[in-house]
Amino acid sequence: MIKIKLLFSVLMISLLMISCNNSTEPVKKEADNGFDTKAAYEQASKFFAALPSTAPNAENELTAEKILLGKVLYFDNRLSKDETQSCNTCHNIDTYGVDNEPTSKGDNGGLGDRNSPTTFNAALHISQFWDGRNADVEEQAGGPILNPVEMAIPNEAFILKRLKKVPEYQDLFAAAYPGESNPFTYKNLTYAIGAYERTLLTPSAFDEYIVGDLTALSIDAQKGMKEFIDVGCTQCHAGAIMGGNMLMKFGLFANYWEHTQSAIIDSGKYVVTGAKSDMFVFKVPSLRNIEKTGPYFHDGSVKSLESAIQIMAKTQNNKDLSIDQVKSIEIFLNTLTGEVPSSAKL
Repeated sequence: MIKIKLLFSVLMISLLMISCNNSTEPVKKEADNGFDTKAAYEQASKFFAALPSTAPNAENELTAEKILLGKVLYFDNRLSKDETQSCNTCHNIDTYGVDNEPTSKGDNGGLGDRNSPTTFNAALHISQFWDGRNADVEEQAGGPILNPVEMAIPNEAFILKRLKKVPEYQDLFAAAYPGESNPFTYKNLTYAIGAYERTLLTPSAFDEYIVGDLTALSIDAQKGMKEFIDVGCTQCHAGAIMGGNMLMKFGLFANYWEHTQSAIIDSGKYVVTGAKSDMFVFKVPSLRNIEKTGPYFHDGSVKSLESAIQIMAKTQNNKDLSIDQVKSIEIFLNTLTGEVPSSAKL
């Protein structure tokens, strides 16, 4: 009887050990220096979220036909007066939706006055353009086409007349807007481009991490993430796209141009509204793919990401970061680089 009890006790202990080893509770992982990855993850979860898989607009149904039309339009130079520019010229799909220039050349070779922001993940932003003057990517798509410095099309009728002469567009517009007696409208054109841009989402290793895979980021990247949070960057760069969800004064603690060495002092949203409260207010950019989308800031005045990190810490948080802090944050930001979806390419 004693032997049976002893065997039963050993069996129960073994089962208990197996149960503990198979626990679904997150395991606290530590680097050699004692970095607490679980605590870092819990902290990050308060500020960040995974990139959504879709970017819908209730007023613009995303159909395969509409997205295809938008893609063809996005790459077509006929959307500029002299047929020298397409949307892709300044927002190059192969280079993460930018042209990597401080400011971009327009149809007649003249330069714009602000940096061309990326079209990737732009559909998730609170508004469009550096001054936030357009509500969404659909509204934004119509602006550059008619802008005299950018694509220089004189009016809506001009571009619609041009496109109607193209047999391919006759088929594409009809398929994208079935049942409409006249699918060739400027709204339909901009909504098609907007529909395509809503597919330009770039999840990265960070998304695997933030949904629970603590091994998706290196310890160095997690340290950089914690540094990013502790420095105060999440006051503006939070959420799924780490920015893009507010407008903020650039230069809370110092004149931005003294640090960016900007050739022109841009007043930001004030140019649009004339309101004193909007002086030097700009839309906070998303940090998704930030490694690939330089040069930085509204005028493309800063070439390196390291310098941009230092400038932001000083002008927005009044903090002087060490070289090690900057490098650490940069390692984290590089984990926000995703893959350009093959479906985005023509």
